[in-house]
Amino acid sequence: MTTTTPTATAVPAPPEQARPARTRRPRARRSTPLTIAMLAALAYFLLPLCWLLIASTKSTQDLFNTFGLWFSHAPQLLANVKATFTQDDGVFVHWLLNTVLYAGVSAVGAALLATAGGYGFAKFRFRGDRLAFNLVLGAVMIPTTALAIPTYLLFAKAGLVNTPWAVILPSLVNPFGLYLMRIYAADAVPDSLLEAARIDGAGEARIFFRIALRLLGPGLVTVLLFTLVATWNNYFLPLIMLNDPSLYPITVGLARWADQAQNGGAGASSDMLALVVTGSLISIVPLVAAFLLLQRYWQSGLAAGGVKQ
Repeated sequence: MTTTTPTATAVPAPPEQARPARTRRPRARRSTPLTIAMLAALAYFLLPLCWLLIASTKSTQDLFNTFGLWFSHAPQLLANVKATFTQDDGVFVHWLLNTVLYAGVSAVGAALLATAGGYGFAKFRFRGDRLAFNLVLGAVMIPTTALAIPTYLLFAKAGLVNTPWAVILPSLVNPFGLYLMRIYAADAVPDSLLEAARIDGAGEARIFFRIALRLLGPGLVTVLLFTLVATWNNYFLPLIMLNDPSLYPITVGLARWADQAQNGGAGASSDMLALVVTGSLISIVPLVAAFLLLQRYWQSGLAAGGVKQ
């Protein structure tokens, strides 16, 4: 009997592990019209600042005899800054301090009032709440200049004209800030968290200051910055409310210098127009510093709003 030995069959080698296909990054989509629009908007906002910075290094003669967007042959920024702070016995320093007082107190007060009001409209229901909120929306549409004369008559009856309160008290009312905080508080403060705090025995005031106010921080800072800029740049209200030059803010004080430079009034000098330009540059430095210091609160608010819970 013959035996057959099985022949060894070749075992196919395991296939090589398929290499993952190289992922290609999606090509950045570009839009020429949007790029042009962005560059135009950038130029619209930055060109005035560039002109102001360059013009602050020039004398009054160079402001008219040289190209506006380039430096003169003899820059004198430090001399202009020194002359601005020493003109009229250093009245510019008083104007700067007055502006810091008016804008700082108004911004903090308006932000707290808007935060409390927005939180109340968002988390409490009471009779007439919709009507009251609609009145707030209607107040947003009213220009502040239309209320300047009635406000002056009201403050004149109260004896507050030509005092710092004549500028601070009207600035505490911010209908747009209240509307903004109402929208922000509706989503930023969970109702379940408030109910848990009430079950633990916390009062409404403690809930607001210990819990809600922390969650509303980014919105509060937003309203604070809006009010700070609006009060810092306010011109018409201080103009009609204040008669004492020592109480002027920067806006009214620089307008007074500009009038002296054009009409040659008392105390005018040949470089008065250069001092007005330099004073304008100095006046925006605190605003830029405030935005740089508080921008992280805006970023945290945007990040918190972008997370889906």
